[in-house]
Amino acid sequence: MSTTTDLSLADLDLFAKGAPWGVLDELRATPGLHYSTEEAPSSGFWSATRYQDIVRILRDTETFTSTKFTNLEEVEPAMQDQRRSLLETDGLRHRALRRMLQGEFTPQAVAKYETFLRGITAKTLDAALAKKEFDFVDEVSADFPIRVLARLLGVPDSDTGQLIEWGNRMVGNTDPEHADVLIGSADSDEYKHVPFRSPAAIEVYEYGKHLAAERRGRGGTDLITLLADGVPSDGQQLSEHEFNTNFLLLVVAGNETTRHTITHSMNNLLNNPEQLEILRNDPSLIPWAVEEFLRYASPVYHFRRTATKDVEFSGTQITEGEKVVVWFASGNRDSAVFDEPYRFDVTRNPNEHMSFGRGGPHMCLGNALARIELRIMFEDLLTRDVSLEHAGDLDYLRSNFVHGIKRMPVRVV
Repeated sequence: MSTTTDLSLADLDLFAKGAPWGVLDELRATPGLHYSTEEAPSSGFWSATRYQDIVRILRDTETFTSTKFTNLEEVEPAMQDQRRSLLETDGLRHRALRRMLQGEFTPQAVAKYETFLRGITAKTLDAALAKKEFDFVDEVSADFPIRVLARLLGVPDSDTGQLIEWGNRMVGNTDPEHADVLIGSADSDEYKHVPFRSPAAIEVYEYGKHLAAERRGRGGTDLITLLADGVPSDGQQLSEHEFNTNFLLLVVAGNETTRHTITHSMNNLLNNPEQLEILRNDPSLIPWAVEEFLRYASPVYHFRRTATKDVEFSGTQITEGEKVVVWFASGNRDSAVFDEPYRFDVTRNPNEHMSFGRGGPHMCLGNALARIELRIMFEDLLTRDVSLEHAGDLDYLRSNFVHGIKRMPVRVV
């Protein structure tokens, strides 16, 4: 059985004002998976919207593979190897690449950055709050995580503006404000060999190559040196394509999701002042509140898998080669798992959200770093003798991939 409604989660208009929660509710309540049609360079896909279905798909990599790519776009077979990163790799190679990087992202490893993170947070907030009225995204949400990423990459703060611009242009490849070339346009065929079909990806590649050439063989400890000199546990050093794609992955993943979670969380606190007061009165709750920040924000709407064989799943017959998309945002609002899922509750416990995935080998590598960034940001912001209020409407990213906020005007009260 599958849903037969006319709704299509490929319709970007559904996401014009943020997540289409009502649509996701309807799909969760309907038996089976839901099929959406889409035009080239993508194609139709099945949507899994219930929490337990999503978990089963993420954990069954033999039936639902990442190797056919994890976004909605259909990548031509001839282009797949040169576009493949850690995200689009399964099995032994995935474990080897992940093991090479994961030492830099364990809770113990990121804890050593706490003093540095507190200094960056204070600097970011001091500058923003002095302006009295400002765009929270530009001055706080985007500024903070990109400075952390610059430290991990070992690049100067003067490069952070360029890193943000590249991320906007790539992730915003469905938003006319950000995209050089919209992914659905004929012009995007010229860039089908790079991620997001974006010319910004080519610029990121060149930037990474230049940095790698400077650092290769010099014994540095930054992530660029790790990618350039590191040898995965399978003994196969990264190819030029693998260096390019995994460097680009760090640039995007190290900035975009934390940035949008910070914005959503501030917005949700302003919209729920009683929850804000709970944290002001007891800041010791903030580390736990971070889990609710992540659940409620759901910064990444979905990832895609591809069926490796014909299979019946959740009452739906899926054919080998068809795309199956797991909607994390929907799973995070599943009432079968979360009591009153639309209640923003900073004391929610348990809180097994899936904003970083939920089980399986592709659990977000940077989850510990994101958590410490969020904790330190709100420990500083909420313990200051200052309050914010909205000073205008929110402007959402036109995307069904990233639940992003482009602008959020606020003023200091």
